[in-house]
Amino acid sequence: MKDERKDFFLTRLIRHELNVIDLPVLTLVLILSTLGFVTLFSAGSDFPWRITGQTRNYAVACVVMFIFANIPPRVLQKCAVPVFAAGVILLAATLLFGITVKGATRWIGVGAFRVQPSEIMKLGLPLMLAWYFSLRRELVNNWDWVISGALLAVPVLLILKQPDLGTAILVGIAGFTVIFLAGIPWQWMATLGVSAIAVLPALWMMMHDYQRMRVLTLLDPTRDPLGSGFHIIQALIAIGSGGLWGKGWMQGTQAHLDFIPERTSDFLFAVYSEEFGLIGNIVLLTVYLLLVIRSAVIAVNAKDTFCKLLAGSITAIFFAYTFVNIGMVSGILPVVGVPLPFMSYGGTALVILGTCAGILMSINAYSKTKNAD
Repeated sequence: MKDERKDFFLTRLIRHELNVIDLPVLTLVLILSTLGFVTLFSAGSDFPWRITGQTRNYAVACVVMFIFANIPPRVLQKCAVPVFAAGVILLAATLLFGITVKGATRWIGVGAFRVQPSEIMKLGLPLMLAWYFSLRRELVNNWDWVISGALLAVPVLLILKQPDLGTAILVGIAGFTVIFLAGIPWQWMATLGVSAIAVLPALWMMMHDYQRMRVLTLLDPTRDPLGSGFHIIQALIAIGSGGLWGKGWMQGTQAHLDFIPERTSDFLFAVYSEEFGLIGNIVLLTVYLLLVIRSAVIAVNAKDTFCKLLAGSITAIFFAYTFVNIGMVSGILPVVGVPLPFMSYGGTALVILGTCAGILMSINAYSKTKNAD
């Protein structure tokens, strides 16, 4: 009798998980993670602890993804305000008591671990804005755009203060996507565009010297080939030397002769390009494109305002991560320190991306339930 009851509950659990898990999202994430680990294994052959650490990171991200896939969107909606408030408090605490590494104060110690609160805001801010606009719905007026702008500005400014331009850009994109999808009028969009152009000179003056140098290096990497331009020049050499088919796995000379800095994290794409060539890049970009398209489809099919806005923001997160990382490695964007999603070494970022994938699955499962009703 106990065995029958056990089999019954096990069967129900399997059926539930099959209904919750979105196979296209799961498949695409697994493909990217596999490509990432294979490339990291090559890039990190001199850093075995990073390979071990990334294995642990993937395991944690996978568990987190499945947990969030089983959390109904209405529960996430209730958690939006506490998550956002906790994120802002942690960002403020980071500036006061954070751990400084290479001139940037981005981490805060929690026991034996280090946490990067700015990563939390990549989801905390979209959650908050999606909750706010789902609460207002048809009652949205001009004051709501002001309030939503303030909610966006607070975490972005705190992250810029660390300083962390790359994360501030990603958090800003994730938050603004929610505001855009909520239906911000074109007059406000035009005003924001003109204001952004007007403050560019002031922003340039406020930037740190190394940030200005990154912009200047983008325009001409050869102005400082052994300094600020070294990253981009070596990455471009690696990408170009990969040719059509690449040099082969573990055969990349730029990586293994230690010419590519940060080759296991921000510049992993350069290692991948050198070893797998143009064909490998086409495959990789296709997988990323399919992930973005699938995320957008889930957003379009979502059955309520909160789910639509949150799924749309996650779609923007996936796209922004990919575009910014590949853009900076390819020399078309400044180097801002953004990892390649599901591929680059990193614990907090990988867990956040796994959370995003899990939330998409949850929203999709909720939408299918609504359709069945």
